[in-house]
Amino acid sequence: MNSSQHLRIVPLGGVEEIGLNMTVLEYGDDALVIDAGLMFPEEDMHGVDYVIPDMTYLRGLGQRLRAILLTHGHEDHTGSLPYLLRDMKVPVYGTALTIGLVQSKLSEHGLLESVELRTVRPRDRVRFGVFEVEFIRVTHSIVDGVALGIETPVGRVVHTGDFKLDPTPVDGELMDFHKFTEYGEKGTLVLLSDSTNAERGGFTYSEKEVRRAFDSIFASAPGRIIVATFASNIHRIQQVIDAAREVGRQVILTGKSVLNNAEIALELGYLKLGGGQLHGIDDLPRFEDHEVVLITTGSQGEPMSALTRMAVGEHKQVKIKPGDTVILSSRVIPGKERWIGRVINYLFRRGATVHYEKVSDIHVSGHASKEELKLMLNMVRPRFFMPVHGEYRHLVYHSQLARKGGIPEEDIFIVENGEPVEFLGDGTARRGEKVQAGRVFVDGKGVGDVGYDVLRDRRRLAKEGVIILLISMAKETGSIVSGPEVIARGVVAEEEVEEFTRHARQEMEYTLMEMDREIRNDAGMVEARLRSALKKYVFRTMERMPMIIPIIMEM
Repeated sequence: MNSSQHLRIVPLGGVEEIGLNMTVLEYGDDALVIDAGLMFPEEDMHGVDYVIPDMTYLRGLGQRLRAILLTHGHEDHTGSLPYLLRDMKVPVYGTALTIGLVQSKLSEHGLLESVELRTVRPRDRVRFGVFEVEFIRVTHSIVDGVALGIETPVGRVVHTGDFKLDPTPVDGELMDFHKFTEYGEKGTLVLLSDSTNAERGGFTYSEKEVRRAFDSIFASAPGRIIVATFASNIHRIQQVIDAAREVGRQVILTGKSVLNNAEIALELGYLKLGGGQLHGIDDLPRFEDHEVVLITTGSQGEPMSALTRMAVGEHKQVKIKPGDTVILSSRVIPGKERWIGRVINYLFRRGATVHYEKVSDIHVSGHASKEELKLMLNMVRPRFFMPVHGEYRHLVYHSQLARKGGIPEEDIFIVENGEPVEFLGDGTARRGEKVQAGRVFVDGKGVGDVGYDVLRDRRRLAKEGVIILLISMAKETGSIVSGPEVIARGVVAEEEVEEFTRHARQEMEYTLMEMDREIRNDAGMVEARLRSALKKYVFRTMERMPMIIPIIMEM
């Protein structure tokens, strides 16, 4: 059988981490991409703005790539689109809010006019070559999420996207349970399912449970209420608006992404004011403290976010004071714990009452827990199973649920990014040869020019500091014209710098004196000897390994 007639599913991101979601489906001359996400940098990725998947393999698909299908509007599923669409002309399909958020992002990158965006509704069916795709409504922490049911020549594929089984969604739009059951009855080849909460037992609480916490807090708060949440969580913003209206407070929006997303949601009808109105931060002086609720960005403690600037006293319009109530209504993204803890401490220092996930029920997850994951498996009843969207341990826990549900271990594929699974016409499946995949770092306008070697140097600079050694030498004779001068940053305390550099300079003078004339005539050899000697001296005296940069100037 020709290998091109196999169905290949190739994860390029999202199966070894939370974020970077991107999956390719291929059959013959046709290919689809499901999601194009990014990941926010981890704490030790100094200077990196975003992390996106390596798209080398995607670009190699050329004209075979028929479309990009988006399951929902979160940035871990849409954020790398601008970088993908810079040099590829591919239509993008998504629901109304998803496309609205994508339009805003593409506009920032100057790409909106050149990209074909197509809006679909849940239960729409669209054909792309040999693939026919059905968009299936799911409930999640953002409006308009969909799963994908995909008909292929070798069988049906179901990709859940991010989901939870919410019986009381804020907008009243229930998940299409019967559609998943239909796929189970018709027969499904493979299920790709969200694994984020595969460690968590029971069921995930409904989004409406957050409203109860809001009502309780809003009823007793004496002064201003400040709610920080994800800007994309339109349901959460709606709950804040509803709770504020119940206690007669005005809602003020601050933070670029909150303002932008709320405007899009209002225009599309996903956000409803119920007779009230929203205000901008400039309207704050018009109201008494007990009359306002502010919705802002910064629930993850981002250094430049509105909430962080409020906490440290650098926000122009809002200074935290006793009587303020601050609600961090979001989960803690792994790696952000230290940032969030710092902001919470600053808020308490300024006299605010702070509610956050560990101490108040002000957040519920948007992802299915174990019992819901088992229900999904039982509804779809797939022949094969691929857990996706999770770190490796999440995929393992999810696969254990599948085994308990009756799927044989050999029919479960826990894969790495870039590792294809091939489904053959005879009903069998196998692992394919790994393709290029990985992470690409975005730093300012640079995409991919910061690699792991640069990050390694940045980590070393941040951890150990830097010593610069300056020497001027006569080119003909190798004699010292000036120096050695030693400059140290981040190595010792300021009051110890003078003594440290004096001793280091003496060590370098001894090293130079010991070099014979032949070596001193070779600037490269001098540089290597001085670096080695200074490295040994610093480690011997303080057991540190700063970056050492000798600069030899030949006169």
